[in-house]
Formats: sequence, structure tokens, C-alpha cells
Amino acid sequence: MQGFALARSRSARRHAWTAGSAVAAAALLLPLLSAGTSANADGRPSASALQRDFAEAADEFGVPESVLLGVSYLQSRWDAHGGAASVTGGYGPMHLTDARTALAEAPHHSHGVEDARGDDARTARAAAEAALPEPASLPPRLRTMERAAQVSGIGRERLRDDAAANVRGGAALLADAQKSLGLPPSDDPAQWYGAVARFSGADDVATARTYADDVFDVIRTGHARTTDSGQRMVLASDPDVAPDRSQVAELGLRTADAARTECPRSVACEWIPAPYEEFGAGDYGNHDKAGRPDSQSVEYIVVHDTEATWDTTLRLVQDPQYVSWQYSLRSSDGHVAQHVPLKDVAWHAGNWFVNAKSVGLEHEGFLVSPDAWYTEAMYRTSARLVRYLAHRFGIPLDRQHLLGHDNVPGTTTATIRGMHTDPGPYWDWQHYFTLLGRPFIPQAGPDSAVVTIRPDYDAHRPPYTGCVKAGEACTPHGSGAVRLHTDPSEGAPLVKDIGLRPGGQDSTTGVNDTGARASTGQQYAVAGREGDWTAIWYLGQKAWFHNPRKKPTAVAARTLVLTPRDGLAEVPVYGRAYPEASAYPAGVPVQPVSPLPYKLLAGQKYVVGDRLPGEYLYATTFDTAGHRVVRGKEMYYEIQFGHRVAFVKAADVAVTGR
Repeated sequence: MQGFALARSRSARRHAWTAGSAVAAAALLLPLLSAGTSANADGRPSASALQRDFAEAADEFGVPESVLLGVSYLQSRWDAHGGAASVTGGYGPMHLTDARTALAEAPHHSHGVEDARGDDARTARAAAEAALPEPASLPPRLRTMERAAQVSGIGRERLRDDAAANVRGGAALLADAQKSLGLPPSDDPAQWYGAVARFSGADDVATARTYADDVFDVIRTGHARTTDSGQRMVLASDPDVAPDRSQVAELGLRTADAARTECPRSVACEWIPAPYEEFGAGDYGNHDKAGRPDSQSVEYIVVHDTEATWDTTLRLVQDPQYVSWQYSLRSSDGHVAQHVPLKDVAWHAGNWFVNAKSVGLEHEGFLVSPDAWYTEAMYRTSARLVRYLAHRFGIPLDRQHLLGHDNVPGTTTATIRGMHTDPGPYWDWQHYFTLLGRPFIPQAGPDSAVVTIRPDYDAHRPPYTGCVKAGEACTPHGSGAVRLHTDPSEGAPLVKDIGLRPGGQDSTTGVNDTGARASTGQQYAVAGREGDWTAIWYLGQKAWFHNPRKKPTAVAARTLVLTPRDGLAEVPVYGRAYPEASAYPAGVPVQPVSPLPYKLLAGQKYVVGDRLPGEYLYATTFDTAGHRVVRGKEMYYEIQFGHRVAFVKAADVAVTGR
């Protein structure tokens, strides 16, 4: 829900921006601290230093090393994130939370958005900052470092700054949790289920159990990776571990209201409804009642980040004058709150056609904060929720159907510049799709006519600006996006986006500038190859990205593409697939089929997503009796046109290839 917009009218809320972050500036947790780990004499990190830290901490506090490693993997994937805090104020490999310090040290960020919302933005931000809780009243899950300091005897500054100390603090917390449950130390990981559940900081039984289940799944499976500080970590698999799940009953946690939720059994889900109520002047609620999928098919799942803390996110979605989405996911433990039934239409994507045919997932986080990291717990819960939704609605698990908010097109030329850019270039799509069971792998030979973008997220670190201040360099960080140039050279200008910049200016390296960006999993038709560079068709032009054979940033793909049919020099491109005028019944206003400023030119090719009829959901009243779904005979194709998807009329194009 990136942005600061507080929509003033029902029409603006349902058609324009999604929920803006009122608290982004106050809660952006980016104190830049240095991670202390063992190193060689020349200063390079030792590949086994962090592994030894875990072994020594496990031995010191009597915690099985696999449990300590499993908990850390679920929180941070063993990364230290340069000492920076997560969105919930978590530090280090163990994600020890010290939100009071993180909030106190967080600078006031502007997001570097070129279309800042002026007085509305400042008013929204000030209102949300005033609503932030006092640090002392933060829930226990946001201040675990305080307890870690007490039970380990290590000062909070060391726990924040030093990775080895952070690991020791996490081990001390687990040992303390085991003791509080009246359980003796044990070498058997299976006896630590309750302690792991308590470590999560969850306040309800289902979330604590889901978190512990994920940790033990990590232990059963085993993992190995190189951390962000260059250290190789290994957790050997223990496929036979069978934890005592009954221990959660001893934690005294609440039972969340899950009666109306639509979630898989493998996630912890709570019902916190968005309002559907009249509040004057013909206005109502923040979503629309519908009958999906009988009334309309659900074709898309839209991934957002909240640009707000968890508590602020929940306050916003419960405000009838705000906007809505189906699910929110909490960073610290992956807890899910559902707000809108799946049969109904939430106002989240900034595109009414997409809203009517999608489900929106908001993830607690900040797109401009490369080190305000998303936890493994949230990625895993989100992946399980997406698999459930995809199965329920028959949605293919690919990037034509699983969209970022930054992939949703503007509906008209006038709305393009206001479209949102979350979850942004730091969302790890490759890891996400691996968790979904659909990793992006080569599907064809090296000279394929289509490529799937797939840089190495951790190693690929293109420069970005505007994370804190417009024009200022962002902290170097892994990214799943590649830059697109007018020629096969790093010195060549970036390609233009005439929708974002009608004056014809070049795109920029701004973190919110999607004009010359292709992201992991997106597929494009190849327009040329030259040395270590590959060209693709993008926004009606040839766009080059660096794709060396030894370190490729894309893999070969095989899929359908389309091009203008014979005799057409160009084809109009649309941001929504609306019916022809003759399809509208009496009483339903005809919606214009308005082309965007781009053109699909003869000889160019674009990857095909869906083939679908033009549809329009007419729902403008609290009383649903007058709601109508208008479905036309005109057919459309969804295509990967630029960074965002778009639509073309089927009658204008010819489909080829596979």
C-alpha cells in the first residue's frame, strides 16, 4: 500500500490509491549499525565464524544447536542485515526486538516519491505518528531484547551491534523459555517445541504453533546458504524429529477468532473485519459486497507491503473512510489477519478492473528500506496462503497472475503517475516462488525467444536512490530487478516511460521509479542479443539489460507471445479490460475503453498471460440489489508490457509460439 494518500471520497478510495502509510516516516527502522562477527586477519569474514558462534552459544545455554539455527533461519535466514533493524525493530540473526530504540533512532524518511501528496501527505503522516504507542506499552514481541539482556547478562547495545552476542542472547531466551515451562534442558530438539513457540512472541495459540511448526520444518529439511556477511551456514537435516506439540497448551495464550477466516490450516489466521456500513452522504464502508467466483472469476493475487506498522495497518483497514484488502501479514511471526471475505471486492490495487478480479495481501514492511527486512516467517506464511488461494480459484502460479502492486497498470493515462510501487525491488520473488514450489528455472535453450528475469538476489546489487532522501544513494542491497538501457552499455541512458514522464525524460535509478525495470519472474520476448547483453520488447521499445553468460540475470523460457496482426502498424494498449458499449444494460453507465499512451508496434512481441472477456463490476450503492456485472463479447489478452502488465484486444493481435 505504498504511499501517503488519505482518500477523501468513496470514488477515490475504490478506484485510485490503496491504503497509504501514515506511519512510514515514524516507524522506518533503519539505525545503521555494524555487525560484529569473527574475521580473518585481512578483515574478510571467516566462512565458519558465525557457525561457531551458534555452536558455542548452544553449548553455553544448553540449547540444541539445530533448534537455535532453526529459529534464527526462520527469523533472518541467518543474516545480520548490516546491523539494521527490521520493520518490527528486530536486530541480528536472532531478530531480537528493541522497538523502543529503533523508533527513537529512526530518521524521518520522505520515501523519495516524486508525486508526494503535499498537505494530505503531511496531515496523514502527522496523524499516524501521533497514534504510535508509547515504547513502554509495546507488546512483548516487540521488546524481546530487553528480556534477552536480563537472562544473558549481555548489554542491549552489544546484543544489537554484535552478531555473536545476538546469537548468545537468543540462546539465553530459548533456555529461559524452556525453564519457564518447567522443562529441563535436553539434547533432544523435540523437547523444545514449547520454548520455540514462546520465542515467537505470539499472543495466540495458533500463531505460536504455526511458528514452531515452521522452525521444526526447517530442522527436518535442513538448509545451507551464504549469509549477507559472506559466511557459509549449514543446518543438517533431521527428518525424524517429532516435537511434542502439546507443550503449546502450557503457554497460556489466547485463542484468536478464526471463525470467519478463509485460510489454509497451515497458517494462523484471525478475523478482523473491514467495516461495511453507511456513514452518510451515500458513502459506505471500504469495500463492496459481491458473489465471487460465481459473479466474476478471480484471476490475480496482488502482493503489497503495508508501509506501516502492524497496529497502524489494522487501524487503517478498520476505518470505513479508508480502503481495504483481504489479508494482512505480520512481519515478526507471519500471523495473518483477514479483513474482507474472498467473495467480496476489496479496494486495494488502484485499478477497479483488477480489484474486481483479485485478492490483496498486505505484508508488514517498507519498500524504501532495504534493511527493514521481511522475515522468513512472513515469506513462508504468505506462500502457504497464496498456494491455498491459487488452488481455490484456479490461479496459475506465475508472475502474470501473482502481481506486485507495482505491476498493476494505471487505468487511464491520467492515473499512471499515481500508481504505487510496492513491494518494490527488494522483495525476493525468487525465494518467494521457491517457497511456492515454482522456482524460476530454464525452460528452453540458450537462444530462446523468451526469457524469464532471474538475477541472483543476494549478489545482484544495482544502485538505487531515494530510500531516505530524493537523489541520495540507498544502502547497497540484494535486488531481484534489472535495469533496462537504450543500448547494450552501462553508460547508455535508461529507457523512457512516456506514461510516467510525458515530456520524454529518461527514467532514473529512483527506488520508486519503475520506468526502466524488469523484475524476477517476469517474462519478455527477446528483441536481440549482443555479447553479454540481451534486449527485450518493453513499453513499445527495445530495452537492453546486462545478462552475462557466467552470471546470468535471466533464464531461457518457453511460452506464448503475441504481436499485431497482419496489416496493423500499431495496436492500442489498455490498463483495464472493459466491455464494448453495447454490452451495458440500461441503468449502468458505459465505461470508456480508454487506451494508454503506449503503442504495441508491428514486429514487436509480448508474453501472453490471460485471455478474458471485457468485464465491469457496477457496484456503487450500499444496497447490493443494484449491483451488476457487465460482461462483453470483446476479448482481451493480458500481456507483460513493461514493468506493469497491460491489456490488448484479441482482435488486434496474433498469438504464436510456446
